[in-house]
Amino acid sequence: MQLKPLEKGRFHSLWQQEHDAIEQIMRECITETKSVSAQHRLMEQGQQVNDLILVPQGRISMGYTARNGRCFQLGTMTCDSQLFGEMEFFTDYLCQLDIIAEEPLEISVINGDKLQQALLKTPQFALFFASAIAIDYQDTVDIFTRRMLYPIAYNIAYDLYHQYLKDQPVEGFTKCYLEAERFATTDRVYRRAIKKLEDLALIKREKEGLTICDLEGLKSFIE
Repeated sequence: MQLKPLEKGRFHSLWQQEHDAIEQIMRECITETKSVSAQHRLMEQGQQVNDLILVPQGRISMGYTARNGRCFQLGTMTCDSQLFGEMEFFTDYLCQLDIIAEEPLEISVINGDKLQQALLKTPQFALFFASAIAIDYQDTVDIFTRRMLYPIAYNIAYDLYHQYLKDQPVEGFTKCYLEAERFATTDRVYRRAIKKLEDLALIKREKEGLTICDLEGLKSFIE
């Protein structure tokens, strides 16, 4: 979730009014601030989560590795006061994803026991957590279900179109094999899907990545 005023949801206006107080409560729960290097795991799949991590700025990636060795990359995120571990804090489940620093970061550790006391002391504070978690949950489920139910080419086209609209909750990678994992497939299948979109003259490959050739055509393809 993001420790910023929500711009959507039933309680967004209340969140905006109370944001300074919410942020102050969170900052009172910080017990450590430190620097981490690129590729440091902020959280690890299967880890027991006792504390939350606040990333004020910087780029992270999120991924899952199955027991059969297959990997799924949810994508990358450019953080702006992003909080990680809030789901596990409430459920007491093990961490579901690897959260990895894609560059050197300054992070803050939020003590789980202090946060629990703050929530009990100010029950309204829990409302803001619930709102932010619900929005993140539905955004994530939307990504998972779309990638599971639609063809790879469709998902790539959808992703490119919404990157253009700048309304994606997560972003991609520069490496092809990681992009393939982001669409839960192999590098070979990913390249074949790209070729299909190129043959339709919807996109083209350039050194900096994929670019849209026909915006209206791409929009029609996904609609």
